[in-house]
Amino acid sequence: MSVTEFAEANFSRATAAGLDAHEYRRVTAGLASLDDWPDAFVRAGRRHLDLARTAASAVSAGEHHRTAARWFHFAALVPHPDRALAALAAAEADAAMGRALEVLEPEARRIEGPGFTGRLRGPADAAATVVIVPGMDSGKEEFHAVADTFLRRGAAVFAMDGPGQGALAATTVVRPDYHRVVGDVIDALGVEGIGLVGLSLGGYYAAESAALEPRVRAAVTVSGPFRLDWDALPAFVHDTLTQRAGGAGPARDFARHVDLTDLAPRIAVPLLVVDGGRDAIPGVVNGEPLARLAPRGEYLLVPYADHLLGEAHPDWLPAAADWLMARAG
Repeated sequence: MSVTEFAEANFSRATAAGLDAHEYRRVTAGLASLDDWPDAFVRAGRRHLDLARTAASAVSAGEHHRTAARWFHFAALVPHPDRALAALAAAEADAAMGRALEVLEPEARRIEGPGFTGRLRGPADAAATVVIVPGMDSGKEEFHAVADTFLRRGAAVFAMDGPGQGALAATTVVRPDYHRVVGDVIDALGVEGIGLVGLSLGGYYAAESAALEPRVRAAVTVSGPFRLDWDALPAFVHDTLTQRAGGAGPARDFARHVDLTDLAPRIAVPLLVVDGGRDAIPGVVNGEPLARLAPRGEYLLVPYADHLLGEAHPDWLPAAADWLMARAG
């Protein structure tokens, strides 16, 4: 895939995460190859750190730090041969988001445990606790719009990085039994139950957890795979999963475990499966079978939307948030 094709394929994802569309176009237009992607996005993030240092108000500084975190996060989107670049970008994203929340939401708390890290935001007397699970190449700095939608509805929101994700990608590898990580998260949060939102591969993690972790009260999957076929997956997914799993053999074995055929009937809690009608990744079976096989599954298809439905937030995000809040409180 050329750098132009890759940039266009990720345009809706990047803008949905809060990157300015015009700035994204300027940054990606100057790239000669995908190898240049990480450095260009890191430079864009550092430009916002410079703007934060010269900002006239604490609010402006916090907003620039938050924007910088988004740029740093997307710097790690390409499976670059030099993994140190991705590790540096993820660390800078984590640090920038921390500085943003110190100013904009000083009540936010960092919570860590075995195999996870993240920040808890929202009121102490929250109507529900919602955990946001990222996907194969995403992390806790990406899904701001999702988190903010739940915060406006009175939820406490824990956006996390798990094994092989975000700030932990350089030191851990992906694992299919993600429900054990979710269980550790619930223990650390000290709550009786949670609502779970999983995006992309995080949708598989959310469904797997809903089947096997009894403290999940309801779950939403967004562009989550029902099943993966390693041999049919495109090269980009192979390369990314190979990095996140620690090798081609472990990546192939991980992909073999991503199959909800047997687990879907065991999901006893309410489950909302959200798909985009234009989400067609070779080797990935979308979520309709999951909604059909889960006893309390519901299906929401947005026909014109792509993977992660970033260009279609009004068509699913408010409704999904209302749905989950009504069941997870």
